[in-house]
Amino acid sequence: MYTIAELTERINSEVDKIQYNTEPQNLYAPIRYILSIGGKRIRPLLMLLGYNLYKDDVQAIMNNALALETYHNFTLLHDDLMDKSDMRRGNPTVHKKWNDNTAILSGDTMLIMAYQLFNQGISNEAALTAFIDATLGVCEGQQYDIDFESRNDVTEDEYMEMIRLKTSLLLGYALKIGALLGGADEEDVQNLYTFGEKMGLAFQLQDDLLDVYGNPEEFKKKLGGDIVVNKKTFMLINAYQKANPEQKAELDKWILAETFDSDKKIAAITHIYNILGIDKLAQQKIEQLFDIALQSLDKVKVADEKKAELRLFANTLLGRRY
Repeated sequence: MYTIAELTERINSEVDKIQYNTEPQNLYAPIRYILSIGGKRIRPLLMLLGYNLYKDDVQAIMNNALALETYHNFTLLHDDLMDKSDMRRGNPTVHKKWNDNTAILSGDTMLIMAYQLFNQGISNEAALTAFIDATLGVCEGQQYDIDFESRNDVTEDEYMEMIRLKTSLLLGYALKIGALLGGADEEDVQNLYTFGEKMGLAFQLQDDLLDVYGNPEEFKKKLGGDIVVNKKTFMLINAYQKANPEQKAELDKWILAETFDSDKKIAAITHIYNILGIDKLAQQKIEQLFDIALQSLDKVKVADEKKAELRLFANTLLGRRY
């Protein structure tokens, strides 16, 4: 069995070896750039870990794993453009370093490259179908996220479905594809998918929570960013659900304000969260999802020692402190 560190090192090495056309330079240079500026390589790592539960020759599916990483970075490239973000992983985003049109076209090229890479890996019809389903689902999640920007009536169920599609789906499918390519039976494939999906949901909710209650030094960005931009999060949605008329009026005042003091807005909305116990509610949901994830991993029919790296991964992913 490979360790997380060994697989991550191998993935980084293989990302650097991806072959590109050299011309036109302004099409391929941004792709090389976005893939070279880091990232945790979570999705290809999970695919290799899922495969390694059943087979040892992880190099055999490296192109499949690189396909998922290429697709993920394609989504980041276009997300940054849609969100008008200036920085990604401490570096200028592609649309800032080049321009909007380059970001669109290089992103489109990355999507095509992702399917090329997948087809260069192990051929498996079920795995290819899963890859297609995953990539389509992420786009659906992104559209829901965009739709929610103009709505103030988003429900918790709608929000959970959006983050499932946009964020956790790809984690679940990474494990599912790895298991399929490794020859796992249908029950194991489903349990590994559930493990990844629920772990991803817990991670996203933890991110919502940390944006308000995190340690600024550990979180590495100013707290309250989601509050400032009126992002529909688990926190805000449940605050509206639980607020009395006076508290709803206070939330509306800050959400609808076109000009405001950011620090005062963060303090006011956080105060409402504190009164309503939104932090405790979010933590309970995180723990519930994490428990389901681990229970699903327990059901996978391989030796416990083979699942040790996946347990370590889950605990590391959700191991930040408030």
